Amino acid sequence: MALKKDPPFRAEHIGSLLRPQALLDQRIKWIKGELPLAELRKHEDKYIAEAVKLQEDVGLQAITDGEYRRESFHYDFISKVEGIEAKWDWEGALRTAENAKEHTGAAPFIPKVPGKMSLPKGGIEVENFKYVKSLTKRTPKVTIPSPTMMHFRGGRDAISKTAYPKMEEFFADLARVYREELKLLGEAGCTYVQMDDTNLAYLCDANFRQGAKDRGDDPDALPRMYAELINESIKDRPANMKVGVHLCRGNARSMFFASGGYEPVAEAMLGLTKVDAFFLEYDDARSGDFAPLRFTPKGDMQIVLGLITTKKPQLEKKDDIKRRIDEASKFVRMEQLCLSPQCGFSSNALGNLVSVDDEKKKLGLVLETAQDVWG
Repeated sequence: MALKKDPPFRAEHIGSLLRPQALLDQRIKWIKGELPLAELRKHEDKYIAEAVKLQEDVGLQAITDGEYRRESFHYDFISKVEGIEAKWDWEGALRTAENAKEHTGAAPFIPKVPGKMSLPKGGIEVENFKYVKSLTKRTPKVTIPSPTMMHFRGGRDAISKTAYPKMEEFFADLARVYREELKLLGEAGCTYVQMDDTNLAYLCDANFRQGAKDRGDDPDALPRMYAELINESIKDRPANMKVGVHLCRGNARSMFFASGGYEPVAEAMLGLTKVDAFFLEYDDARSGDFAPLRFTPKGDMQIVLGLITTKKPQLEKKDDIKRRIDEASKFVRMEQLCLSPQCGFSSNALGNLVSVDDEKKKLGLVLETAQDVWG
């Protein structure tokens, strides 16, 4: 079975990479008002070029900017949508991560919607995509937060009843914003987009399901609602654009927020969502077994198994990874499977508690294992 020549590739990664300390220092200066944005951008450009080279040297085909222009995987995109009020306590997030042994509650980021939503002129990730495209002949991948991130954490109470008296109007506007962003990305030449979604994974956790109930939502209905939202958001994407959804139970300073297998969401998520791929966290027992993969429709949909952790420096054994791929293939065809780390290495700018050398070794393990299994 040959390696795939179009995304998602047999050897994948989720997108974010560890930030160089020098870049973090420059970002802190910018946050404090001590550095103009134009100067910060120059530093980002330099280190993004290095991140692209790192990915190419490892042998990856999907190339990202490492999310080096962001404070977190979700905040920077969401905060740029007009009509959204979003605040991110970067230093507070660090304190939370360092003082907690295990996260079990909601993350400290809840976007609010006080007005009508719209996409800013020129889009949000378009220029960032163009820069990565200028650096590589491989396939640039754009990572953006899933549209569900605008709803789950705050629910109805976070959305203006004046701007959106009916929730149907809110979801329709939200999907339109995403369609417009994908259209602009497509016009710039983008063929690969990944939507990062913690909410579908959080709905596998009993505590988060209860939290949804407390906010007035039905955790059993939300997966179908979110499948429809994602479908509406991507329905006009260019014919050559592949879209995947990555599920994660939290990834901050090597901590996690939620646990639970995919069974509560699998049928709606896999059976109803019309994306090209799902990137599923499977690095430890928190994600459950592979049985929910039985809902994967036969055809072109790809399941990217996140079997290698980005949370710990210890390198997994290749034979163990191969054995787990074989186990997954009992529920979904081998030709529909790919391999990746379970999440990015730096979902926020602070990054996980691993080194750049660990990062390279784990990405290399993904590639070597994929070549052994599918090459």
